[in-house]
Amino acid sequence: MTPRRHRPAPPPTGVLVMAHGTPDSPAGIEPFYTAIRRGRPPPPELLAELDRRYEAIGGISPLAERTRAQVDGLAAALESAAPGEFTVRFGAKHTAPSIEDAVAELAGCGVGRAVGIVLTPHRSSLGSGEYLRRAEAAAATASPPLALTPVPSWHRAEGLAQLLAHRTAAALASLGPGDRTRTAVFFTAHSLPERALAHDDPYPIQVQESASDIAAALALDEVPGLSWGVAWQSAGRTAEPWVGPDLLTEVERVAGLGATSVVVCPVGFVSDHLEVLYDLDIEAAGVARGAGMAFARTASLDDDPQFLGLLARTVVAAASAPVAAPAAGAAAVAPAAADPTPPA
Repeated sequence: MTPRRHRPAPPPTGVLVMAHGTPDSPAGIEPFYTAIRRGRPPPPELLAELDRRYEAIGGISPLAERTRAQVDGLAAALESAAPGEFTVRFGAKHTAPSIEDAVAELAGCGVGRAVGIVLTPHRSSLGSGEYLRRAEAAAATASPPLALTPVPSWHRAEGLAQLLAHRTAAALASLGPGDRTRTAVFFTAHSLPERALAHDDPYPIQVQESASDIAAALALDEVPGLSWGVAWQSAGRTAEPWVGPDLLTEVERVAGLGATSVVVCPVGFVSDHLEVLYDLDIEAAGVARGAGMAFARTASLDDDPQFLGLLARTVVAAASAPVAAPAAGAAAVAPAAADPTPPA
C-alpha cells in the first residue's frame, strides 16, 4: 500500500501593522522632528515648544509602549482565531523598524501575501494613504515580492462605534450633576492641510460617519441640553489653512453659548500619546476650565481586548478577499506639511 503523502502547510499570511512611531527618549526628539520635516531640522523655537510639551506629559510619549502592546495583542487575537495562519510584523512611518524593514522581514519569512493595516481608523491621503503607498512600493520590490492587500480604513468595523460609545457614556457619567446642564460633545481627529482634501479625500466624511455612529448609538440627539459635533485638533505649525473648525475655538464658542461642560472623544486616535495627553488633557482642558466649564475625555482604546478582537476580525476578513492586481498609475507619496505637530 502506497503511503499517503502529506501536503506541506501553506505559508502563513503576513500582517503588516503600521503606525506613526515616536522617539524613545528625550534625546531622540530632535532627530524625530527632523525626520518628520523630511530631513530639515526644526527651528529652535519649535523644538523648544515640542520639548516643553513632552515635559508636560512626563518627558516622553507612551506611544511606543502602547503600540507594542497593540501589535502583540493583535498577534495574540489572530493566533487565537486562526492558529498558525498569520505572521505579524510592525513598521513605523518615522522610526525603526520602518515600514520597509517590516515588509522585508515578512518576505524573508517566506510569506507570499500580507494584509496591510494602519493603526488609524480613517482613510486620508496624508495619513493611512501614505503608509499604504510606502508598503505597496516595498512589497513590489521585496525579494521575493509580496502581494499586499491593504485595509484602507476600518472606521466602521463591527463593534467599534459601540466600543467608543461606551467610553463616551462613561465620560458623560463622570461629570458632576451641576455640570450636565448644558454639555457639548466633540468628536475629534487630527486636522490636515486643506490642500490634502482637494481631490475628494474621504477623511472628513469618514470622521463625520464615526461621530454620527457613536451619537446614534447613544441617542445623543434626544438628550436635553446636549449638543454634539466634529472638531479638529493638533493642526501643524504652517501658514497654510488647515481643516476646521478647530477644537479650541469650538470650546470657546460653546462657552459663550452657556455650556457648562465639554466632553471630547478623539475618534481619530487609538492610543494615548502627545496629541491626547497634551493637546486634549492639558491644552483643551485648560481652555474649558478657564471658561468655567467642566472637561472630560474618553479613555483611549490602547490594548483593550475588545478593540484588538475587532481589529483581528478586520484582518481576517481582508485576508479572505481575493488578491487584487496592483493599481496602474498609483499616486505618488504626497509631501508632508512643512511643520506639522508630531503625533507622538
